[in-house]
Amino acid sequence: MAPTIAVPSTQTKLHHRRDISAVPESEVLRRRNEELEKELKKSIEREEKMKQELQKTWERLRVAEEAEERLCSQLGEFEAEAVDQARSYRTRVLHLMDQLSLAQKLLQSASVAFPNAQ
Repeated sequence: MAPTIAVPSTQTKLHHRRDISAVPESEVLRRRNEELEKELKKSIEREEKMKQELQKTWERLRVAEEAEERLCSQLGEFEAEAVDQARSYRTRVLHLMDQLSLAQKLLQSASVAFPNAQ
């Protein structure tokens, strides 16, 4: 954040001028320079802290993107496996239906050939 300069009111200016007249101008400038240096140091510290936070956030984002890629890959593998299982299941069901149909035909032909003896 840039250093700020306060604009004193007229009453403060009069009081301040009396104070300044007692203190040499070089001393006023030195104090103001010290204040500005302190503000600059704080600003640089804040900037460094924000850079560190940005770096941490960037790293978390990178990790999250990698995790997303792995999850998408796994999901694709699971979908492919599910399709294979569904095809196998359908093939097995069709085979069992064919066997059942054949068994029913055999039973029907056997019942026609051998009438029930009751």
